Amino acid sequence: MPADTDDPAEISGIVHSVETCGTVDGPGVRFVLFTSGCPLRCQYCHNPDSAVPKLGTQRTAADVLEEISRYGKFLKRAKGGVTLSGGEPLQQSRFTKAILEGCKEMGLHTALDTSGFLGKLATPRLLAATDLVLLDIKSFDPLIYKRVTGREVEPTLQFARRLASIEKPLWIRFVLVPGLTDAPHNVRGIAEFVSRLPSVKRVDILPFHKMGEFKWQQLGRSYQLGDTQPPSEEQIESAREEFRKRGLNVH
Repeated sequence: MPADTDDPAEISGIVHSVETCGTVDGPGVRFVLFTSGCPLRCQYCHNPDSAVPKLGTQRTAADVLEEISRYGKFLKRAKGGVTLSGGEPLQQSRFTKAILEGCKEMGLHTALDTSGFLGKLATPRLLAATDLVLLDIKSFDPLIYKRVTGREVEPTLQFARRLASIEKPLWIRFVLVPGLTDAPHNVRGIAEFVSRLPSVKRVDILPFHKMGEFKWQQLGRSYQLGDTQPPSEEQIESAREEFRKRGLNVH
């Protein structure tokens, strides 16, 4: 097929799964499309199967948009919309763009849930069709980020700055993992960085959990955080306070 086609029927991607009544991936009730494939290998990933494209299903953007259209009226009444998540949706940027643009044509609110590592693949057109970016900053300290994901942090920080420069609304997400991401200097670093991004509307401190551990076992992979416990309420509140005292809206 032509590389530059805009026809949703001729643009395909690999889909991991869908959630038709999501309530945590953006405002209101949302249709959440989870794409397959991810360049990161996060130690705490609760959907490790979504990083493996061969475990997904190939679908055209037109097929996905037809499914979304069935929920359009409901999503509007629920003040929700559509969120593309993963995996990493920017790994399939043409597919992602086609779906976001199709959703905007339906008058639906759109959100992109991303680590930002592949932010360079987010074209101006893709971002123009995105109402909100849910940016997962997994660490600020480069060494901790490398330990968590196996990758470098700078592409994510560059993407965050780019989004702020075009005034794209941002929700920041940070997973608090005892003994991994909760070092005081790391939490302060993220809070200070985020406080300099004027388009940030909200910060979510997400407590680590092990609900996806069984998926690692099913894939035959070693889960390195098996002995790690979720953070206490005191630890969560301490992290939240680092962001609040810099004037950020924290959840």
